[in-house]
Amino acid sequence: MNPSHAPAGRLSTGIAPPTRHRSAQRRSWRTPARAATVLALALALGACASLQPEAAFEPVRELARQHVAQDLQHAATPQQAETLARRVDALLARPLSADDAVQVALLNHRGLQAAFEDLGIAEADRVQALRLPNPGLTLGRTRSGEERETEWSLHLALDRLLALPQRRAAAQLQLRQVQAGVAAQVLGHAADTRKAWVQAVAAEETVRYARQVMDAAEAGAELARRMTAAGNFNKLQRAREQGFYADAALNLARAQQAQIAARERLTRLLGLWGAQTAYQLPARLPDLPPEPAALPDLERRAIEQRLDVQGALQAADETAQRLGLTRATRLAGGLELGLAGARGHDGTRSSGWEFGFELPLFDPGDARVARAEATYRQALHRATQVAVDARSEVREAWSAQRTAWDIARHHREEIVPLRRQIAEENLLRYNGMLIGVFELLADARAQIAAVHGAIEALRDFWLADANLRMAMIGKPHLSAGVAPTLAAPAADTAGH
Repeated sequence: MNPSHAPAGRLSTGIAPPTRHRSAQRRSWRTPARAATVLALALALGACASLQPEAAFEPVRELARQHVAQDLQHAATPQQAETLARRVDALLARPLSADDAVQVALLNHRGLQAAFEDLGIAEADRVQALRLPNPGLTLGRTRSGEERETEWSLHLALDRLLALPQRRAAAQLQLRQVQAGVAAQVLGHAADTRKAWVQAVAAEETVRYARQVMDAAEAGAELARRMTAAGNFNKLQRAREQGFYADAALNLARAQQAQIAARERLTRLLGLWGAQTAYQLPARLPDLPPEPAALPDLERRAIEQRLDVQGALQAADETAQRLGLTRATRLAGGLELGLAGARGHDGTRSSGWEFGFELPLFDPGDARVARAEATYRQALHRATQVAVDARSEVREAWSAQRTAWDIARHHREEIVPLRRQIAEENLLRYNGMLIGVFELLADARAQIAAVHGAIEALRDFWLADANLRMAMIGKPHLSAGVAPTLAAPAADTAGH
């Protein structure tokens, strides 16, 4: 073979038998035949990897079923997209519960569908990593006077073949890490949707009670205007009632804007548009459970279940695999095995094989190894910190959920019953002409404000409960959005 065909920068040895002796020529064909067998086995090994997108998606679907008890589907074809659209329409045909909202979000949100494509990309990368590069074929023809010679060579990168086991393990780890990341995105989206549903329902309840306060304040202001006109009310008393009415109008406007914002955020998480945005929500939040959830071995369970912890550990494992691959191929870069052949102008043929590799004269690979070792230590530190943060976050989420339950129960069993009892007693006093109508209206406004506080407390509990659920399986967003609090317009009744 012509030495000019040897790879640049590599030591290449070629063996080509003489073309003039038949016995030597027959022996020469045996050597490339053996090499061809080796190449065929290597190619078959690389070609055995096949794409399995459904297998890559199934672990994510199983995690969704396990942690949020909802179905997960990938709309990879127009037919599948049409099927999901019909399911979403069926769910939107009735008032949307929290579980239904989560199901709609998991099926309909295009951002999640885009994330599912990451699984297909990772699966393709896995298969690509398991396949050998295509063999290279070089053809050449030389002419010297009347003499012509045709040469060919077939070569394959042996360094990738030798590193195939390490690449297979690294590719599997990379796929699992992508699966964990997509699963965390799915579960986080489900948690955000549940919290947005809680806020939207609570906001609608708040608007209803704000309207009741507004009606009571408007009635008081109108009565004060008439009594002032009749000479039975002074300007201070009328100004006070008018101030109550103005505060109630502001509170109603704020509550309506908060209700619109909460609903629109839920709509975005559901991925709805057009006529779908006219979905209905329940009239009130679910009741407070009798007791908060008991979670024994809270931290241990969180460390075992949290996807961010598992992802950090998988990243460390993947880095360790890459470190081993870097060490294994430190001095074995650029290995190539090839077949070569030639045919002279007189019809004689010759063939042989060649083997090439890089000479580690200037780059012994120690820098690549040092970089891989530092990356591995970095991954270990990050995995440890993720575990430490997970322990703290789950403790914080549990404390917030327990405190929110205590506050909501206090509102339900103490504050609201007391306000109701006061209202009943004041009604009796009003019937007995012991108090006037303005005292009765002021007490009604105070009772409505107490009910609004109970709604907020119940909302905060369900938000804290969603945060705790997320803290057990992934990184939560512990800061919960709070709707504006209604001012109590009945705070000052000394003038009545």
